[in-house]
Amino acid sequence: MDKGKGKILSFGELLLRFTPDASGNWLKENRLPFFVGGAEANVATALALWNIPSAYLTAVPENAVTEQLISYLDELKIDTSPIVKQGERLGTFYLTKGKDMKNAGVVYDRAYSSYSQLQSGQIDWNEVFADVEWFHFSAICPALTQNVADVCMEALQAAKKNGVKVSLDLNYREKLWKYGKQPIEIMPQLAQYCTLIMGNIWAANKMLGIEIDEQKITSGSREGYLAQAEQTSKDIIEKFPLVRIVANTFRFDKESSVNYYSAMYADSKLVVSAEYNSDNILDKVGSGDCFMAGLLYGDYNGLSKEDTLAFATAAAFDKLFIPSDATTSSVEDIKNRMQ
Repeated sequence: MDKGKGKILSFGELLLRFTPDASGNWLKENRLPFFVGGAEANVATALALWNIPSAYLTAVPENAVTEQLISYLDELKIDTSPIVKQGERLGTFYLTKGKDMKNAGVVYDRAYSSYSQLQSGQIDWNEVFADVEWFHFSAICPALTQNVADVCMEALQAAKKNGVKVSLDLNYREKLWKYGKQPIEIMPQLAQYCTLIMGNIWAANKMLGIEIDEQKITSGSREGYLAQAEQTSKDIIEKFPLVRIVANTFRFDKESSVNYYSAMYADSKLVVSAEYNSDNILDKVGSGDCFMAGLLYGDYNGLSKEDTLAFATAAAFDKLFIPSDATTSSVEDIKNRMQ
């Protein structure tokens, strides 16, 4: 992996997450905990914390609240200069404490947000990419509206023209795909511009049309899942020739316990992580974002595939014990977490 020279630019919607407790005490106490988040902002935050030049592009309304939010990101050493100021709304969502983003309990309030109103031709991507090494986005971006999907395509075409590598997180949020398109109609066209694709075997099936051999995974064994991860990775690289790295995560939850491991396929070789288990986790939000940030951290610093995956997996597992959207753990903290 090559040593990076430019910034890593993350593109997505800045969100506020409100976290009511399941029993409704927040109503009695007039207190509703919140966190600053958004999948791509979580990646940008982690990278900045780990001393990688990190930039963030989103769209927010121009008001006193967003001024404070941008100042908050600035203090985290994230370059916020690409942020677009327009529209009237900041996106938010509600998620009961301890629940997963894929859970039916997530409630989005993102319609007509400033970010969802971005249009093609609005951003000068050649200017934005002038000092950028990697461009990161997720499948949440094109899930919002057709015009944001079009902006993603515009960005990816400019990234290819400017020699910028592209990472994609295949995070599937069923509740967001409401504008008449399914992921399979949008994501393959975007994936063809990507260098690194991260997700899991089920997301690759749902969003990219990559088949799953049910015989491989019927037993629910680690060996079977890893065999499918290798096949999924090979199929992605065959279907999308610019892709050179595919990473798959496996997280199996039971209430507050978790079993976690991952695999990365690159240079015709599958690398597998250590397996992590815990009976007591705090917050499921942002673990995958932390994993993605770990992959980018490893690539940027020229780590081996094995060391990159080990760091990314430990970072993702470590995030499960941090009650916020983005990690607050240093590189040293994560190395101490490694098995």
